[in-house]
Order: sequence, then structure tokens, then C-alpha cells
Amino acid sequence: MPEIAGIENLIDIDHVKADNEQQKSHKVSGVWPKLRVQHISKSFQSKNGRFYVLEDINLEIQQGEFVCIVGPSGCGKTTLLNIVAGLEKADSGEVWADNHKINGAGTDRVVIFQEAALFPWLNVVKNVEFGLKLKGFNGRERRNTAIEYLKMVHLSKFQHAQVHELSGGMKQRVAIARALAMNPEMLLMDEPFSSLDAQTRWILHYELQNIWLKTRKTILFVTHNIREAVCLADRIIILSTSPGKIKKEFLVELPRPRDDNDVNVAEYSTRIMKELKAEIDKVMKCEMDADSCIECDIKCTTERPAKTDIGGGI
Repeated sequence: MPEIAGIENLIDIDHVKADNEQQKSHKVSGVWPKLRVQHISKSFQSKNGRFYVLEDINLEIQQGEFVCIVGPSGCGKTTLLNIVAGLEKADSGEVWADNHKINGAGTDRVVIFQEAALFPWLNVVKNVEFGLKLKGFNGRERRNTAIEYLKMVHLSKFQHAQVHELSGGMKQRVAIARALAMNPEMLLMDEPFSSLDAQTRWILHYELQNIWLKTRKTILFVTHNIREAVCLADRIIILSTSPGKIKKEFLVELPRPRDDNDVNVAEYSTRIMKELKAEIDKVMKCEMDADSCIECDIKCTTERPAKTDIGGGI
């Protein structure tokens, strides 16, 4: 496992290697980790040859932990999430949930995507009920459970509204309610707030923190926004430029609920951004046109410490 870095002591783990016994899965206080990612590598075939996205990813997440994955564009953040969800197959390695090997999608892991993916022909409460119906809940059980989780996301007054009547933030809250209603062991969230305006995102950061405090669900959250990760996570996993490797782990020791604009959140964000600078520079050099002024563009980018949105990922 990589070293965990606190705000006062960021440790470079590029060359930190555990011995064979330490790399093996192990119990913590007699309990298996909620999620174990072991030696995961992934590549895709392109017209220019084989493109390697992830390389030897090893990660453990404990029950009730909120973990964010951040990294430069194209580092494999979403690919890793999809492998954990069982939506994609790795070239090598294994993923275990509750000491059971993951071989495909399952109801124990629910994914919330960038778009809410609601059914437009169903109203709000029926969207939340949909998965419960597939699980065999009767009508009254479905409705009571759906209303319970709509109350949790403060949308019970909109239970009979149609999807097209909702704002983007409201749609994502319905998607979260639908996911929670399924009572999954793990929530996998793929940049769910990336398309929302800053004010709505700020509100949903509070909502998600409060939901986590109430439910203590294990959450794996992919984001390209560093401040969002600091606001939400217990631990932040930093991936390097493609092929993605775990470069650092960053422990966030701040009380919840956290405010995006809090000075401590800003301090963590600045420190993490400094750690990512070299990786972002690598991406820029690869993507820069031949006649561009690389030094000037990189200089202009790094002179904006307040901007901690580092682009999407594969």
C-alpha cells in the first residue's frame, strides 16, 4: 500500500514498494477491507497501437470510508471506477468486495454517473422506486422507501414532478436518492457534479456530506476538481499521467461538514495542486501543438493557484 500523506508531510511514493507479503490482501482488526484492488492494469487498442491506461493499481478501502480519486486528464480515473463497478474488465489483476471477487456488475455497487440518467417517462418518486420494483418490493414498501430517501435529499415535495421540470442539481439528487434506496454496500460516483454550476455544486457538497454522515456508506468518488475532493473525502488518491499509477495518498483530517470556501480546504487544495503540477505539465506537453509556446502556456497555467479543476479523465 502507498504511504499516506498528511498536510504537513507529503511523501513521494513513486518508488515505495512493499514486499510480497505486504502486497497481499490482509485483514484490518480482523475485518476484511470493503474493497481491495490488486495489481489492476488496463489498456485499449487504438489505431496507433496499444494505449496503456492503468498500471499495477493497488488500493484498499475500508467500510464507511469516503475516497476520492483525482488526477490529470486521461489518467484512467473513470476506467478504474468502471472496473470496480464490473462494467469493464481489467487486462490483469483482481478486485474484491467484502472478500468476494468481482466478476461483473452487482447490486452491492451502484454507480452514479455524470448525467442523472433518470427515466423521462416516470415521475420523481417512480424513478426512485424503479430499482426497488426489480428487487421485488411491494407497492407500499416501494413508496415508503422512496419517500424516505427523497426526504433525505430534500425533494419529497417534488415526488410527483416530471423529470423535465427539475433543475440539473435536482436531477442528481433524485439519482442519489434512487441509488441509496437500493441500499448498496458501495456508492461509485463518476464526476456527478461536473456539469453543474458552482452554486448548485456547493449545495450538493453539503447534501452529500450530510448523507454520508447519516448512512456511512462506503463511497468511491471520481472527480477532476481538487477542492471538491478535499471538501468530500477522508482520503484522496492521486493518479499519475497515463498509464495511471497511484502516485500519492493524501489524508484529509478536517471536521465535517466542510465548506468549499473554508481556508483549510483551500490550503489542502493548494498543496495537492502543487503535487499534481508535474503530471499536468506532462499532459500539456503531449497535447500541445508543435508551434505552441509550451513554456508560456505552462507558466500561465501555474500562475492561477485558485483554479483547481484539472480536466476530465478517461
